[in-house]
Amino acid sequence: MKKKIILSVICLLSIGLIPGILHAQTYVLDKKIPLTGDGGYDYVSIDHVNHRLYASHGTSVNVVDLETEKQVGIIEGMKGVHGIAIANKWNRGFISDGRADAVVAFDLKTLKIIATIPVDAKGPDAIIYDPYTDRIFSFNGESNNSSVINPETLKQVGTVALGGGPEFAAADGKGKIYNNLEDKNSLNVIDSKTLKVVKNYSLSPCGGPTGIALDEKNQRAFSVCRENKGMSVVDINTGNVVATVPIGAGVDAVAYDPETHLVFCSNGDATTTIIKQESADKYSVIQTLQTQTRAKTLALDTKTHKIYLSVAQMEPGTRKALPNTFTILVYKQQ
Repeated sequence: MKKKIILSVICLLSIGLIPGILHAQTYVLDKKIPLTGDGGYDYVSIDHVNHRLYASHGTSVNVVDLETEKQVGIIEGMKGVHGIAIANKWNRGFISDGRADAVVAFDLKTLKIIATIPVDAKGPDAIIYDPYTDRIFSFNGESNNSSVINPETLKQVGTVALGGGPEFAAADGKGKIYNNLEDKNSLNVIDSKTLKVVKNYSLSPCGGPTGIALDEKNQRAFSVCRENKGMSVVDINTGNVVATVPIGAGVDAVAYDPETHLVFCSNGDATTTIIKQESADKYSVIQTLQTQTRAKTLALDTKTHKIYLSVAQMEPGTRKALPNTFTILVYKQQ
């Protein structure tokens, strides 16, 4: 009898704890950060060393201090901004200026532009820093290749042929870069030293992959896909798609939090799908967070576990942003 009573008490305690656990991983709107300027928007990036957020915005980049969560500067004078990469070793940031076919370097402390680096390609879009080779890689959507830049000399030093239209990319810090090919529904594995694609994995049933994030510990890549409204989980050692998780429509970005084991997929349909990683190969949707229409790119602060999404209000029936409506939506764990 005592054993049954003890088991019953344990069960009741467990049941009582479960809502608390789920509650702790529920995200809610924390605040909205108004930003200056007009025009369209794309990537959001975080400099975790200097605690700053960079949001691409038309021909400029808005800069937010993550300690105060207020705008502290703006980098202006470009033609069509897409992504921002951070190279703290050199105290430099790098912006892909798609309409100028260039990468723009700026000082992380002063936010002043220090060089405009022309690339021999069209449409620089996604851009990352690879710490293994100490190089910047821009992924050029109109040329099916990647331009490689030395962050010290501020010169292009190489090109990677990709075999398809590139979207987001992520570096593992060990000599490999993973890059989605949107038109091929596949994932490239790039040797960042030899500048060669060494493997290409099918993401089926994924269609139209955009954002990518890595779980380095479990050797998994998360590629989010628009056509099938799904997230493909890939074993990066074998190329096998070990799970496909349903997400919202119009996805662009994805982020993974290795501490909470949560994956965030920001969708243009005014939702962010939050997925729990139960094991390396098992995943479940735990929340469909209501955001704002076309809030499709995000960045994760792994220190505070907050997520930041850029968005603007649109003219009815169009994709044209209304003036003075650009905002960063901030969500935190409840």
